[in-house]
Amino acid sequence: MPKMIFVNLPVTDLKRATAFYEAVGAVKNPQFSDETASCMVFSETIFAMLLTHDKFRQFTPKPIADARTSNQVLFCLSADSRSDVDDIVARAAAAGGMADPGPKDEYSFMYGRSFEDPDGHMWGVNWMDLSAAPLQPDLANA
Repeated sequence: MPKMIFVNLPVTDLKRATAFYEAVGAVKNPQFSDETASCMVFSETIFAMLLTHDKFRQFTPKPIADARTSNQVLFCLSADSRSDVDDIVARAAAAGGMADPGPKDEYSFMYGRSFEDPDGHMWGVNWMDLSAAPLQPDLANA
């Protein structure tokens, strides 16, 4: 069985958050969803668990940070092409998110943009031509 990642995100409005993630391409898995959580599937190995604040608090005694004013992590999804990057970011903006809260990444072998969901969680979307990446050894210092 391949390793999987489940990103758990606290959300203020579960219905709105679910609709937002469906708009950017995730599919809701009803088997692991209820009135307190939506399991959003990006791929066979990547899942976002959208949790109401009450549900999220069951997993940690720490306070929930306001993602609009602080940041602990940045998420990044891969895309199949440059146009796929643009399409995902456009769908995020149309669904109530913010397009490009961070700078665009544009290199000869990589293109990336970002979006912020309605709760302030920031996601990057990147396309890479891996066959060209080794030709850019100085990128690590960029």
